[in-house]
Amino acid sequence: MGGTARMRRITCQADVDQDAHCLAVMHAQFAVALTQTGTLPLRLRSDGFEPLLSAIVSQQVSVASANAIWSRVCAADMHKAANVLTASDDDLRACGLSRPKVKYAKALAAADLDFNALRHAPTDQVITILTQINGIGRWTAEIYAMFSLGHADVFAANDLALQEAAKILFELDARPNEKQMRALAEDWAPYRSVAARLLWAYYRVVKTREGIR
Repeated sequence: MGGTARMRRITCQADVDQDAHCLAVMHAQFAVALTQTGTLPLRLRSDGFEPLLSAIVSQQVSVASANAIWSRVCAADMHKAANVLTASDDDLRACGLSRPKVKYAKALAAADLDFNALRHAPTDQVITILTQINGIGRWTAEIYAMFSLGHADVFAANDLALQEAAKILFELDARPNEKQMRALAEDWAPYRSVAARLLWAYYRVVKTREGIR
């Protein structure tokens, strides 16, 4: 993620479409995948405390459970940093947060992140800052940079769906691990954020074709 490419932003659907076209021109496998996936989603979301807390809530639980817990968090007005800071552990537990996630939520609120500064920081700096907070790993930081900040050249190499999609699309003997996936994705710069979108979309197509929902 070197050079000025890291600061290029995805801000609209046209940006996604253009990067997808570039990937299809660069790599025949992506061209094939794109014919099966169709138009890729923009998937931009807001930045700030709330999406990071939501990411913590979603860790290691099903989508349905995460949605239910997040609804309770919002209903209790605990999606705001100031309220999390002053809440008791029991208050947060009542929302459905596990004991570790209560600690993570408190750590995030106490970090008092400068979200405005993060909007202008390069990808590597965003990841460094966020992963210093207890409960936020590299995957969460990369997803935040990709979808909340719109960074155009970031890739969540530890994502199992991305690894499995790459294995199938590129006909690899085994699913690549994080290090191998990161090395493979180097060839997709400076369009790695859309490469991730394409692989996620391709994964859904392949798994549906195999009868897995």
